[in-house]
Amino acid sequence: MTSQAITADAAGTWQLGDLTVNRVGFGAMRLTGSAAFHLGAPSDRERSISVLRKAVELGVNHIDTAAFYFSALRSANEIINSALSPYADDLVVVTKVGPHRNYSGEWATSARPDDLRGHVEENLRQLGRDHLDVVNLRRMRQYSIAEHFGALAELREEGLIRHLGISDVEPRHLAEAQAIAPVVCVQNRFGLDSDDPAADELLRICGEQGIAFVPFYAIAGDRGPQPAVTTHDDAVLAVARAHDATPAQVRLAWTLRQGPHVLAIPGTGNPDHLVENVAAGALRLTDEEAATLDALHQKAIETGRP
Repeated sequence: MTSQAITADAAGTWQLGDLTVNRVGFGAMRLTGSAAFHLGAPSDRERSISVLRKAVELGVNHIDTAAFYFSALRSANEIINSALSPYADDLVVVTKVGPHRNYSGEWATSARPDDLRGHVEENLRQLGRDHLDVVNLRRMRQYSIAEHFGALAELREEGLIRHLGISDVEPRHLAEAQAIAPVVCVQNRFGLDSDDPAADELLRICGEQGIAFVPFYAIAGDRGPQPAVTTHDDAVLAVARAHDATPAQVRLAWTLRQGPHVLAIPGTGNPDHLVENVAAGALRLTDEEAATLDALHQKAIETGRP
C-alpha cells in the first residue's frame, strides 16, 4: 500500500467525551529513546520533535503520554511541549497517573490517592497547560481503584482534568470507576498476540457502552516497552504481502477492525515508521483475512501464547 498520502482520519473518528479524535493516534513513550525509559540509546531530541510535528501534519490529534515517560536525557512531555505548544484547539493530549519514578529512573512505591494531585500538577507543568484533556488512572495492582479514581474525580470537579479514563484494569474496575464518575476510555494491553481474556471482555463491554478502548503494545506484543516484534506468523506475513503492507500495519489494521470504538496509539521515534503506522488506518482486511487473524488471536487466548 502507498503510505505517504494517507492521513490519520482514514480509519474514522471517535469521541472521548466531547472531544473528537481520529482513531489512529500516537503514543509518546518511544520519543525518549530506542526503547522505554532508561533502556536503549537516548533519542535525538530534534528528530523526536520532527516526528511529533509530522504526526500532527498527518492528522494525528490524539497523543498519549505520561510524566513518567522519560529517559536519562529526554522527557516525552517536554518534547511534546516544545514541538506542539501552543497547542491546536483540536489536539487531545491524554496522560496517565498512578505509577511514579524518581529522578534516577527507579520506580517508586505505589502512589496513594493523595499523591495523584502532584502527579496531575507535574503533567500540567511539563506540558505547559492549565488543564489536562484526559487522565487515565493506571492501576498499580491494587484490588480496588475506588479511592484513587475518586481522587481524580475531585480534580476533575476542580477543572484540572476534563475527562477520566482507566488503564491496566479488569471489567470489575470499570464498573467500580463508573459508579464514581464517567469513564471515556479504557487503556489495556491488547493485540493480535494477546492472551488475556479480560482484555477481550473489556473490548466487548466498551463497545456496548460507547467507551473508547485504547490498546497499548498492539504492535510490540509481549516485548512491551522494548522495540516491536520482528518475527511474525506466516498468516500475518501472507496478509502483508497481499496488501503490499508491513506486518506491523496488518497488526494495527486487525486491531482497528475490532470495533469503531477501538483507538490505536502506536509509538515510534522513526519518521518512516510514523507514516506507515498512520497509513495502517486505511488498510482494509478482507473477511477471510480477518477470520484467519481472528483464529490466531483465539489460539493465543486458548493456549496462553501466540
